[in-house]
Parts: sequence; C-alpha cells; structure tokens
Amino acid sequence: MPNEAAGATAAPPDPAAEIRMATLHATRGANFWSTRPVTRLDLAVGAYEDISSADVPGFTDRLVQAMPGLIEHRCSIGERGGFIRRLRRGTYAPHIIEHVALELQTMIGHDVGFGRTRGGDQPGEYTLVFEHVHESVGLRAAALALDTVQRAFAGTLDGVDAAISELESLSRLPDVPAATQQVLCGITGGGDRAGARAEILRRGCNVDQDDLLVDVSPSFLLHAGLPYHRSSLGIVLDADLSDVPDRYRERERAERLVSTLADGVVRGGVLIVPAKAWEIQDYARDARCRVAVFSTRDDVSRRDKKVARAVAWVDGGRIVVDGEEGPVDVGPLRDGAASPAAQVAAALAVFTLEELEPQRVTRAASDRPASDDA
Repeated sequence: MPNEAAGATAAPPDPAAEIRMATLHATRGANFWSTRPVTRLDLAVGAYEDISSADVPGFTDRLVQAMPGLIEHRCSIGERGGFIRRLRRGTYAPHIIEHVALELQTMIGHDVGFGRTRGGDQPGEYTLVFEHVHESVGLRAAALALDTVQRAFAGTLDGVDAAISELESLSRLPDVPAATQQVLCGITGGGDRAGARAEILRRGCNVDQDDLLVDVSPSFLLHAGLPYHRSSLGIVLDADLSDVPDRYRERERAERLVSTLADGVVRGGVLIVPAKAWEIQDYARDARCRVAVFSTRDDVSRRDKKVARAVAWVDGGRIVVDGEEGPVDVGPLRDGAASPAAQVAAALAVFTLEELEPQRVTRAASDRPASDDA
C-alpha cells in the first residue's frame, strides 16, 4: 500500500503548469448531478494523472495543517477522517480539489457537502462538481481550491487565510437570484423537440407567452441545468442524444440527463416518456411525478400500462390515448408534419393537460374523435 514515507523523493513536475482549469461555470436549478445548484470545474491534470497525494512527501500534512476541518470529511470511507485516510493512502488532484472547494466554503460558514468527481472524455481530463450556497463564492472557491492544491503539491502551501478573506467578502455581496420561473411544459431529448412544441400549439394549447413551452436541449441541461423552476408537464422524447460529449451519450448517463426534467415537474404533475424507457419512468416516480407513456406503434407493454396514468400509441395511422375513461381516438398521424414520436407525445401532452388544466386547451376540430381530417 503506498504511503508518504515510501513515496517518491524527486521533486514533482510543476503543478501550476500541469493541473489546468479547462472550463468553469455555475449550473443553476436542477441538473445532471443534483437537484441543487452546483459549480462545475473541468480539469486537465497532465503528469498528475499518475501522481497521487501519497507520492509527494508532506502533502497531506501541509494540506491538513492549512485546513484542519478536512478531518470532518467522511468521503467514501463513510466515517470522520475518511478523506484524510484517502489522502495518506493516495488520491488524486481532481478529487482533492473537490474536497478543498467544499471545505473553503465550510470555513466561511456555508453548509455544503455534496460533490462528485468523474473522468472526462480523454485520459487526464476530469469533471468535478460541488454544491454552493452563493454562486460567486462557489465559482471563486473552485479557482482557489485549484490554487491551494497546486501549492500543496509544490510544497509552498502555508495557509488559506487570504482565500477565506476573499470568499467572506464575496459572500456579503448579493447572490444571483434563484430561478423562479413557472412554465407549462419542458421538452427534451434528441428528437424533434421543435415539432412537439409546434404540435402542442396546433392541438389547441392556449399559452400567454411563447416561453411557456420550453425546448430544452440536452446540451443545455448538461451545462446549465433546467432553465426554469417548475412545470406542470415534461416531455422526454428519447435518450438518443447527439449534442453532448460521448460519455453522456452512453445509455445510462443519457437517461439520467434527460430525466432531469422530472426534477422540475410539480408534485402531481406528469412526465411523458417513451414506452419501455423504464429507467426514466423510475426516476420520474422517485421525483414524485406521475408518468404517461407513448409509443409510435401498438406495442405498449403491460409493465408500461401498469405504472402509467395514461398511454398513447398509433393504431392504423391514428393516435389513440388511453386514460381513466378508456381509449380515445385523438386524430391521425399527419404526413409531412412533426416526427411521429413528436406527434404522439404532443397528443398525449394535450390530452393530459385537458385533465390537469382544462382552461388551457381548445382542441382542434381535426383532432376530435370521428374526424378523418388531416
């Protein structure tokens, strides 16, 4: 097992040149990592991909002397002192920066504890996130944590008093206002989001402002979080994403990303999801949403129907929605219009909205049962 006494004695490479900030921003509202606002820092670590805290003599002692509160960080070990044990065994710069950023905020009295560090798209690249109470403090804490860890690796860290003074000063400034916008429906996924929005309007959804139906690209969700606070409905068209880095296109992460929409749906609201997208359905229910399910074929499974408050599918070129009162024909699929998935999801959204907020809907004559108009 590596330890500081047995670690390398040669001077490590210059950490200020090797450990570099690639991007830094605050993510507001619910996001991929948390329902709370977080600060995101992307790093490139160069030679420090293979240099741990245990490889640099005195690293842990210098860091703990400057920040004794790190003893309270439980880390993955799950008990007081867990993070310091990780330091002595050997852990790496991105993980250390995450903890230091949290502790800097704790030292000025902010109650924060959530953080995550994950690998990036290329070897030596990392993404770390941590929660903040005050956005400007969070952003500056990221940069100051990077500087603190660089100095600890270089052997020049002699305290963090200047960093604490700066963060205390920032904390006294007005914070960015929290998101409070209420919208009718957010739409995400890699499919025809604009088509779904247009189809909802065509089907008679009455809105007062254009932004009540919000097209939320997966890329925006990843980098900025939900652009609103709460919605009555959410639509996830699919988890087949193309506008995000490769690692977020992997099925598990892609489903988690689009499921962020559920975090903004009001309790008792509805998230509309594709049939057989069971991970997204489970996340929605965990977020206390009701679920409605759609398919572009007549293949909605018993499992889907068991959990959904309403389902929609296509039968003989017509869209059928099955709610509390049984199946209803709500009109044909239209050639040359939105994609089939967008049309069926939109039809289900309007059907659901008629039940939740009937004053919002004036159904188009062409979509009433028994009409064959296209």
